[in-house]
Amino acid sequence: MLPMLVLPVLRWKRGAFWLPAWKRPLPLPMLPEFLLLGYKHMHVFLLAGEPSGDLLGARLMAALKRLDAGIRFSGVGGAHMENEGLSSLFPMEELSVMGLAEVLPRLPALLRRRDEAAKAILAQNPDVVVTIDAPDFSFRVVKKARYMGCKTPMVHYVAPSVWAWRPGRAKKLATLYDHVLCLLPFEPPYFEREGMQATFIGHSSVESGAGHGDGAGFRVHHGIGMEEKILCLLPGSRGSEMKYLVPLFKDVLSRLPQEMRIVLPTLPRWQTHLETQFPQAIVFTGEAEKWNAFAASDVALAASGTVTLELALAGVPTITTNRMGHVSTWLFRLLLKNRYFALPNLVLDREAMPEMFFGKCNAVDVSQAVRRLLESAEARDMQKQALSEAVVRITPQGGKSPSDMAARAVWQYRPSPPNGN
Repeated sequence: MLPMLVLPVLRWKRGAFWLPAWKRPLPLPMLPEFLLLGYKHMHVFLLAGEPSGDLLGARLMAALKRLDAGIRFSGVGGAHMENEGLSSLFPMEELSVMGLAEVLPRLPALLRRRDEAAKAILAQNPDVVVTIDAPDFSFRVVKKARYMGCKTPMVHYVAPSVWAWRPGRAKKLATLYDHVLCLLPFEPPYFEREGMQATFIGHSSVESGAGHGDGAGFRVHHGIGMEEKILCLLPGSRGSEMKYLVPLFKDVLSRLPQEMRIVLPTLPRWQTHLETQFPQAIVFTGEAEKWNAFAASDVALAASGTVTLELALAGVPTITTNRMGHVSTWLFRLLLKNRYFALPNLVLDREAMPEMFFGKCNAVDVSQAVRRLLESAEARDMQKQALSEAVVRITPQGGKSPSDMAARAVWQYRPSPPNGN
């Protein structure tokens, strides 16, 4: 009887419990346990296929648990998601393959894992399925589940870059998914016009810690004077990036002042190689130390990618570039739909961060661009001001984190309360 007497005090509106005097939903952990008798806690099936998705998934799980401490998770993920309570259906690492040469020998095993994940979705009947990036595998699992008759709401976390190439993917996505979570503010319209629900949640780099490094401590730790100029090199992490950018960066350095200090954050698998290629550089690993290096750096030379947003968060004036093989370059130029490459420039719709691609991707032009930034405090300040504007645009409003925004979007698919209102 007690729940029946107390529940009328709470209102169920837009899929959440509300107190009449409040202007926001009441998180379930704040409710006394007796009010939740008969309430079905949410069940979310998550699917991550690579380390970056595992981290996003773990942050999403933590944010959802703040809304409902009794929420249940199943699916596929890595160590970060397992630390949040996921028991992975199979090791996520089995999905981390790249390139035709790697995929072909493992294709039968990948197809078995696709079928296993799709069958688990049907058998478990979760309230919602959330696939996180890794479109090659994620989309195939959802397509298989739909083919098997699955009606569960499907959400894809990290919208594919249909604005850059193959815009027809938005229409294809709309046949599989109900909702897409977008990291960039200009992405939702591409999916909304195909009839999908699309939510801008903010870019995940906002939660990375990139803007909170200890630059002074980094300089002291590595014996770098406070007045010495630091150039941060970021040649990427993929084998193709190393193949083309390491020789370019070496040639660029040979054309710059030799008294400048060079720092080079990298992954463990590349550390020995880069120490050999750049003996004058301080080469190190670790995310926290990378943020410290960003805070200490005067200028960065970076491969295009998410790192350009991380550098924007840290306020580091940057030259961005990339180089690829002749065939890949030809295809890239043929298929590319947007004017800019660097994410801060895409967000701002102007070239605030100098881009050195195609004809400008050579040691002479790149070294001159780096030198201009190193020698001109005015140029550095102008870029910092523009980058701060880009950061505002990729940050959710209202003080929420991207993970909180993603959790709120997923939370709308939770089950109805016991009375069905």
